[in-house]
Amino acid sequence: MTTGLALDVAAELRRAGLRDVDDSSLTRALYSTDASLYRVVPDVVVRPHDIDEVMAVASVAAATGTPITARGAGTSIAGNAVGTGIVLDFSRHMNRVLAIDPATGTAEVQPGVVHAVLQRAAAPHGLRYGPDPSTHTRCTVGGMIANNACGNRALGYGRSADNVAALDLLTIGGERFQAGRDVPVDSPTLTRLRDLVGTDLATIRTEFGRFGRQVSGYSLEHLLPERQFDAGSFMAGTEGTLALTLGATVDLVRTPSHRHLVVLAYPSMAEAADDTPAVLPFSPTACEGLGARIVEVFRAAKGPASVPDLPDGGGYLYVELSGDDPAELADRGAKVVRAANALGHRHVTSPAEQGVLWRIREEGAGLAGRALDRPALSGWEDAAVPPEHLGAYVREFEALMREYEVQGVPFGHFGDGCVHVRIDFDLDASGGHAVFRDFLFDAARLAASHGGSFSGEHGDGRARSELLPLMYSPEAMSLLGRVKHLFDPDSLLNPGVLVDPRPLDADLRGQHRTWDLGMPSARPGGLRLVHDDGSFGAAVHRCTGVGKCLAANQASGGVMCPSFQATRDEKDSTRGRARVLQEMVDGRQVTGGWSSPEVHEALDLCLSCKGCLSDCPTGIDMATYKAEVLHQTYRGRRRPRSHYLLGRLPFWARIGAPFARLTNIALRVPGIVHLARWVAGVDQRRGLPRFATRTLTRELGERRGSAGGKRVLLWADSFTEYFSTASGRAAVDVLERAGYTVELLERPQCCGLTWISTGQLDAARELVGRAVEQLHGYVAAGVPVVGLEPSCLAVLRSDAVELLDDPRAAEVAGGVFTLAELLARDEEWEAPDLTGRTVVVQPHCHHASVLGFDPDLALLERMGATVTRLGGCCGLAGNFGVEKGHYEVSVAVAETELLPALREAPPGAIVLADGFSCRTQIDDLTDVHSLHLAELLDRETR
Repeated sequence: MTTGLALDVAAELRRAGLRDVDDSSLTRALYSTDASLYRVVPDVVVRPHDIDEVMAVASVAAATGTPITARGAGTSIAGNAVGTGIVLDFSRHMNRVLAIDPATGTAEVQPGVVHAVLQRAAAPHGLRYGPDPSTHTRCTVGGMIANNACGNRALGYGRSADNVAALDLLTIGGERFQAGRDVPVDSPTLTRLRDLVGTDLATIRTEFGRFGRQVSGYSLEHLLPERQFDAGSFMAGTEGTLALTLGATVDLVRTPSHRHLVVLAYPSMAEAADDTPAVLPFSPTACEGLGARIVEVFRAAKGPASVPDLPDGGGYLYVELSGDDPAELADRGAKVVRAANALGHRHVTSPAEQGVLWRIREEGAGLAGRALDRPALSGWEDAAVPPEHLGAYVREFEALMREYEVQGVPFGHFGDGCVHVRIDFDLDASGGHAVFRDFLFDAARLAASHGGSFSGEHGDGRARSELLPLMYSPEAMSLLGRVKHLFDPDSLLNPGVLVDPRPLDADLRGQHRTWDLGMPSARPGGLRLVHDDGSFGAAVHRCTGVGKCLAANQASGGVMCPSFQATRDEKDSTRGRARVLQEMVDGRQVTGGWSSPEVHEALDLCLSCKGCLSDCPTGIDMATYKAEVLHQTYRGRRRPRSHYLLGRLPFWARIGAPFARLTNIALRVPGIVHLARWVAGVDQRRGLPRFATRTLTRELGERRGSAGGKRVLLWADSFTEYFSTASGRAAVDVLERAGYTVELLERPQCCGLTWISTGQLDAARELVGRAVEQLHGYVAAGVPVVGLEPSCLAVLRSDAVELLDDPRAAEVAGGVFTLAELLARDEEWEAPDLTGRTVVVQPHCHHASVLGFDPDLALLERMGATVTRLGGCCGLAGNFGVEKGHYEVSVAVAETELLPALREAPPGAIVLADGFSCRTQIDDLTDVHSLHLAELLDRETR
């Protein structure tokens, strides 16, 4: 057989008619990892459009001897979705719900459909797909079936295997067949499989399917005669090693009318585990364990008010009860409390509070990674034991961690006996891989001693397949091998997984925070990266691949990741960019350092929105990393034209302020405005902002507070000073009517925002240093400093500390406020009445991600307005949306949330947008007039 190495597989795939074939170094880097610790660089990535293309890929793979690894969202934690040869990404094109049948309670889907998309399609029928992993906002149904994913509510709805009605499958040999509960067996492959199973029924009956979360290995119990040879359910959990899934018909369940959540508090997670069997007789839909440390990490990241009141404890059980009668649920909840031995409890019936608590649990994997002094990693991730053994298992597992001098944060599906944990393995240390390997073998022996499974829902992948002989007898292992050989005799489907596995410490990607393998770690003039001890390597390796950036988070007020939502291309996700930067740091797939084409292509469509800083559970800050890359790339070199014009816009605005009227007139002349756009690197379809004919400082004159008055400093940022003076005038009027004496700096101070976003960090450091110096005197005197432009205020809150090694920067960060923050803490201020008015509000990305938008929402609700808060980004994002080459993406980003909301807004709705960029985008793309909060308050309090 001709091997894949002897042929250009990508060329063969293109000749076979595949439309989306990519063997670029950038894409191979993007797909070299999933959410696990493993890194395997593929030869080529294919994103099939339809079943015919999948069949063509299989044909080329078989003919060339090239392995295939199927992939959904790439959120696999055990290394199930990385491989050599061809990576087959179903999520890009084969991602639709084909049919919902309310009569049979089933849905027909393509393998790349996202779980949340299926839920939205089923909801109008009062139905839902039962399994719901924590990654439900982005994981694919095909990936769930491949790993036999379960999720929080498996107690109520079962595993993926329990919800398979039928599968459309393709073997590497080209046989397409159907498998399912009520599907006749007319496949030669399935006939041989049934014959094989019949040779060793005793082994299957005694070793497989012993308890609900036994996911490790192949689930051969589904093939028993007494189970009616359910080959569809059997294929769930085979991790793409036996066949490719072309489509699925899955069961749907009725959505309950009400949910009642009981939160039980315990001294530790071990006590919570001990008590788990006591609550199971009350038929909970979910019974989840969560450590207090994870809650505190969430609270620290989101603010003290972000977590609902919880009883004191070191560990919690979330016990969810579902049904249609709230009184019956309350009664059942009371019985749960009486049966439990908890320190304290709380009944949570508010859907909003329940949603926050479930969000904390769902982000457990990412939050656990930040809960320790060292990054906590996957590896021994989701072992499960029968629930009656859970307390003993947790104690012995914690003892094992102490023996190895590692720490972990357990959490998980305690009602099913499944424990997730992230452990602070130091893979970069001398002997770190050996420690990892020894620990996993000892952990496997421990789980096996309790009758457990090494995987409870994520599959074995590269992390645990080598351990299976510690769980299964030689007879059972032989049976697994024979099943694999029957379907895939040449081991081309996800090789190295389950059967003939790769060593579990092979292909570890490590953390490489010290850059030992790659480029020099010196960063002249770079950012301080204070949260990562100054290490760019540690910063970019924060990303563990959980993929929240792939989800459409706008409905919940999220921002991340606007460019991915517009393009659906992995390179435009936060995760994708982090992967490319990791490869740059490690010097492996991306070898050109800061100026690598792969790096700049991945960062090109980053809007520097800072959405990831707030929304990513691991705390990635891609805007900061982009600024660093641009700084190091162009330091001492010629820059793109837009950096000199747009990147230094406040400078040009200050120089041109005396001639603003003439400039505005000139920019109305077609030839001149066309030339101006070309010189500045601006897309010709963009309007150019008008300069204020009088600066804010000149218009208002010098203002100084009188002794004993309520002093406030209004910081005139460059956009308010030179462009949008109306918001500045309005703010002064509002504050004066509220009893404040408003002061301005004698000379406006720029924060350096545009220099930061274009990576001109030396100049930015100088500018923000001057601003901090001027503002610090006011902050030290207890005078509140109010800023009106969210992006500029965010520089003082966040970026200044990264640029300046000066304690005054941190003090100023704590002494600057938004207008809403100042008024919210002023008990004497009387809010206007907006009862009956609709306000559509587009928070600036930096407002939502750095400053926090809750005070603004509270203020609007205090005024009685009906508020529609938009998520996502407006799409302009400073210089991004006006730059040549970005127009289409900028508009596409606006179409994800902003523009549809404006079209659907009721007549008379007030459109609120504090960001200058947001208002500019609205002006450019619509005929809607938008206001700054200051302008709204000024108008309503006159």
